[in-house]
Amino acid sequence: MINEKLALVPSCPGCYLMKNSEGYIIYVGKSKNLKNRLSSYFKSSHTGKTKMLVSEIADFEYIITNTEIESLLLEINLIKKYDPKYNILLRDDKTYPYIELTNDIVPVLKVVRNPNVKKNKNSHIFGPYPNVKAARDVVEVINRLYPLRKCRTYQKKECLYYHIGECLGYCVHQIDDGTLKNMKNEIIAFFNGRDEILTDKIKSKMNIYSEKQEYEKALEYKKLLDNISIVLEKQKVELKDNLNRDVIGHYALNGYISITILFIRGGKLLDKTNQIFPIAISEEDSLNNYISMFYDHHKIKPNEVIVEDMVDNLLLKKLYGINFITPLKGLKKNILLLACDNAKNAYQEKMELIKRNDDQRLNAICELKEKLNVNSVSRIEIFDNSNLFGTYNVSGMVVFKDGLPLKNEYRKFKITNDVNDDYGTMKEVIYRRYFRLLKEKKQMPDLIIVDGGIGQINVAMEVIRDLNLDILVCGLKKDDKHNTSLLIDGRTKEIVDIDRKSPLFLLLTRMQDEVHNFTINYHQKLRSKGALSSVLDNVLGIGPLRKEKLLKKYRTISKMKMADIDELKTILPDKVAENFYNFLKEI
Repeated sequence: MINEKLALVPSCPGCYLMKNSEGYIIYVGKSKNLKNRLSSYFKSSHTGKTKMLVSEIADFEYIITNTEIESLLLEINLIKKYDPKYNILLRDDKTYPYIELTNDIVPVLKVVRNPNVKKNKNSHIFGPYPNVKAARDVVEVINRLYPLRKCRTYQKKECLYYHIGECLGYCVHQIDDGTLKNMKNEIIAFFNGRDEILTDKIKSKMNIYSEKQEYEKALEYKKLLDNISIVLEKQKVELKDNLNRDVIGHYALNGYISITILFIRGGKLLDKTNQIFPIAISEEDSLNNYISMFYDHHKIKPNEVIVEDMVDNLLLKKLYGINFITPLKGLKKNILLLACDNAKNAYQEKMELIKRNDDQRLNAICELKEKLNVNSVSRIEIFDNSNLFGTYNVSGMVVFKDGLPLKNEYRKFKITNDVNDDYGTMKEVIYRRYFRLLKEKKQMPDLIIVDGGIGQINVAMEVIRDLNLDILVCGLKKDDKHNTSLLIDGRTKEIVDIDRKSPLFLLLTRMQDEVHNFTINYHQKLRSKGALSSVLDNVLGIGPLRKEKLLKKYRTISKMKMADIDELKTILPDKVAENFYNFLKEI
């Protein structure tokens, strides 16, 4: 079937979607020539991650585009939509902090994430700072040296910052516009590379306090100067044109790629970021895809990006409006080599540990497939139940994909019947989970693991059969010491022989501990809330509405005891608040 489809693929730009035997999209890619690219998957030999990908491909689709830019944009959107397991680049969806100097009448300097470029188009945005501590340190130093506004809202009297000289009291005093303008210009000049503005100001403060013989204060500024000097010394590079640049270098070996981005702002090296991941298709594709997705995600763009010659500069320039260049010699070439050196160092430091962990995880998955004689155990869902003598009956479910937890897909279940019936609980939670997946047409797991023995397995399998699903169910039992003990195959009811020192046993133990802790935490929260709710039921004058307000504000009895009577009166009538205050003192 695949060979027949390959013969019909046109030689034009577009995107392709690889599917597994269940029809789920496992990889999205793009190419200038769809026919050549797709043929290379099935007519060439592969190793590592690419070999694993090809072994799972059962079918493919493709979408023809008019241009390469269209195919790149489509690829990014399809990856966001389907989150294919072999497209790992957008999974680490972190955003870097920036520093914003607002354009208010009285400006504020603060650390922000995901700066809204349209909303704050008149603000000055500096960064990014992958090291959030560095960003906060810079903001703290500048706020100490310049009396900017610190409060979110204006107060009716001077605050502490005014009395220690770090605010001009904008809430009650009229400040000359020229003073504010000068402060703002100096701060902007510092971020544009004029380091001496900050260091000179610190030296001036230090000398003033020294002359006043306020040596403790002078020493404080001396330490501040030492710290800022260390930071600035690390930031210096030789480019003197004050442009904002990113410099992207990479290093690849043994099926993995390390990519480093150096952030140069105002002519100085501000920070760097690094990511290491398996090469799914090719070194060139991995680098280009990472760059395109990075700038799609981060909205604040530099003036220039320095890259290696395997990057498609023209395509990225058209798409993002940034000048991508590949220098052949000179200072820019040296800085590019520095980025590549950083990528290599990061690879050498981290790769051994990453590869070892990946090998253990993949070996565990392969062993589990062999032990259970199934084609795939990529997605596993594990269940655990918890109750206290039949009360606060709950269940928890965690999801592992290729041996890694997917925490955003964990689910909690509050069981409808508060009775000590583990089989009934299992039956209810399995039905609720997979009836909903059927209804919403979402992905089913390859394997369901229940915490328990044959009884729990039988109940779960009964529900799965009633829903006309074909999913393998296994049980994971613990011994008397609550340690992982046995894996039971739901089809044969036989114990699966697993070496206790093997990666598979360690993975199953991790899964069982994860679902147990997740469920117990949920159970404890419900018990705590229930105990507090019972206490409130004993207080005259506190009904459902007032109880809800108290629970929302305080959450625990200890926090309620810390509240004074005036605070309680903001929620309760005076008499009820007094009764409740006295009641809390007695318990």
